[in-house]
Amino acid sequence: MKALITGASSGIGRDIARELNKRGYELILVARNIEKLEQTKLELGTNVEIVEMDISKEENCKKLHEKYKDIDILINNAGFGDCGYFTKTNLEKELQMIKTNIIAYHILTKLYLQDMRKKNKGKILNVASIAGFMPGPLMATYYATKAYVVRLSEAIQEELKREKSKVQISILCPGPVDTNFNKIADVEFALKGLSSEYVAKYAVKKLLKGKFYIVPGWKIKLAKFASKITPSNIVAKVSYNMQKRKKQ
Repeated sequence: MKALITGASSGIGRDIARELNKRGYELILVARNIEKLEQTKLELGTNVEIVEMDISKEENCKKLHEKYKDIDILINNAGFGDCGYFTKTNLEKELQMIKTNIIAYHILTKLYLQDMRKKNKGKILNVASIAGFMPGPLMATYYATKAYVVRLSEAIQEELKREKSKVQISILCPGPVDTNFNKIADVEFALKGLSSEYVAKYAVKKLLKGKFYIVPGWKIKLAKFASKITPSNIVAKVSYNMQKRKKQ
């Protein structure tokens, strides 16, 4: 069994790699930071291949799929955020975010899903966020990218059901997690973050059991439910108060 993981050099991606390694999966780990990938490979052992790649570039996503065709599990995990008023955040960083958080997910999900559909087996885990279910003032672009991942995955799930396909798609929707994400996004959350080790262990367990919505932590499960029954303008106010820019 073989799994390909993007954004695998740290945080949730690295810890999912550890969990799948324990279960005997061969791993293809993809990230831009080759030094951290090499450290992870050294830790995990022989059944690991590392790929230094920036998947925000469309052609790289296609090259990745072309080279690694026979995949049992795809983990779309690479992504980042940014914090600040929409009129003040950096446009180029946001465009890079859209390419990483949306376009790369879209390409890899589509190409690998086509392969899996032909074989009628395989699993895809798209790492989304509780942010995908609500508006996110101060992190508007990031929340919007995760909403795309949620809606795309929900639609694909229904299509697979209609076809009675054995291919599985799932979405991981955590709240704040203690990873390098907060540093890159320059954000502080009011809610205490879960450890990436816990989130990864929970995610792999639920993925292998065929769960679609994977939401670690009871507070985030409650937030997901509340976002469904609460008017969006109220949710937006709550979201605003849950995060702030570190430099403010």
